[in-house]
Amino acid sequence: MSDYIFCPMCRTELAKSDHGGALRQSCPVAECGFVFWDNPILVTAAIVEHDQQVVLVRSHGWPEGAYGLVAGFLENGETPEQGILREIAEEIGISVTSSTYLGAYPFALRNQLIFVYHVEVPHLDVALCQDELAGYRVVPISELTPWTMGTGPALRDWLATHGYFPEPVVFGSHINDD
Repeated sequence: MSDYIFCPMCRTELAKSDHGGALRQSCPVAECGFVFWDNPILVTAAIVEHDQQVVLVRSHGWPEGAYGLVAGFLENGETPEQGILREIAEEIGISVTSSTYLGAYPFALRNQLIFVYHVEVPHLDVALCQDELAGYRVVPISELTPWTMGTGPALRDWLATHGYFPEPVVFGSHINDD
């Protein structure tokens, strides 16, 4: 994530100064007081399961063969659970009303904190949101391989609760696109 160059409040060029024990981009105009804290972006994700199978999705712009969990950014006023239930309905067209919280996982590369859930869906009649996603795969739990970053560690931990301990792979190489 790139730093701001100009203050979004008063348009003055920002400078680095000490705030909260770290150097941060901030406005040198005392009356303005803007500080770019660079707080993590909140994301929600789900292991979407039906009958011992998990739905993985591929976003536009991802390489062929790169699939991940259904995920999305939280909207203002939303809880992480509300966010993932909304994302599942929007991205794969399946409505559900409850989920099980699995944990929060940092994704430093994207400055994100990901709240991950497990959601059992009543069917796998996927209606893919073509605006957001390029494809999906339904993979048996026994064939899932977690990846090393983002939502991969959450999938690794969830698989371990099911007695599977596959070695994580680099993101994008966890499934063939055959």
